[in-house]
Amino acid sequence: MFGPGGPSVRELAVQALSSVERGYDLLAPKFDRTPFRTSDAVLEAVADALAPLGPFEDGLDLCCGTGAGVETLAGLCRNSVTGVDFSAGMLDVARRRLRPAGGPEAVWVRGDARALPFGAAFDLVVSFGAFGHFLPRELPGLFTQVHSVLRPGGRFAFPVLAPPRPTQSAFWALLGFDAVMRVRNALWRPPFVMYYRAFRLAEVTRELRRAGFTVELSALPGFGRRDDGSPRARLVVARRLTPPTAA
Repeated sequence: MFGPGGPSVRELAVQALSSVERGYDLLAPKFDRTPFRTSDAVLEAVADALAPLGPFEDGLDLCCGTGAGVETLAGLCRNSVTGVDFSAGMLDVARRRLRPAGGPEAVWVRGDARALPFGAAFDLVVSFGAFGHFLPRELPGLFTQVHSVLRPGGRFAFPVLAPPRPTQSAFWALLGFDAVMRVRNALWRPPFVMYYRAFRLAEVTRELRRAGFTVELSALPGFGRRDDGSPRARLVVARRLTPPTAA
């Protein structure tokens, strides 16, 4: 993260004391040289899992950042691919770096995932690594928005990595990060919402069903299994079949 080409400690500190939007505007030029970018291994595994469910015509990457997920969509969709993000800086980087070879040209839209500026225009929506920026109480509205931009039968897909166990150092690192962010947001404005442990699969699947989706979970091959046999990485595929259910 702090190596050549990546952000310095000072730059990360300035980002962390900004709003989410401003923070990502500042980080955008160096974002692809940080661990925050979704790995190619995850992107490729998701693409391989979704390919048999196609063909897809029009795809949307929700909270697209610098466009890695849009690049994945370009290999799955025949007609159009769109990236939406509320950071102008991230979208500027995406426009410069992404030139899909042999696929549809990408369209970049600045917008808030909680108020998407589209009609039912897509048959595939994906998202990678963005859900930590939404508080649990925001998930029902977020999933309703995704439901509204999908055509009937359209799919909303995203990977979920198994949380580390308390015996692993990563568990305590993420716990400490979330604790620091909560203290920061209690003492400093504007808030910077980024919580690694707030996105819980059981709650997510329940809210997806309440929003009008059917939900299927499948293991992503190549990431192995934990000691109890559960997969280290899953793909959530939510399909729009019904109107949203009243809360």
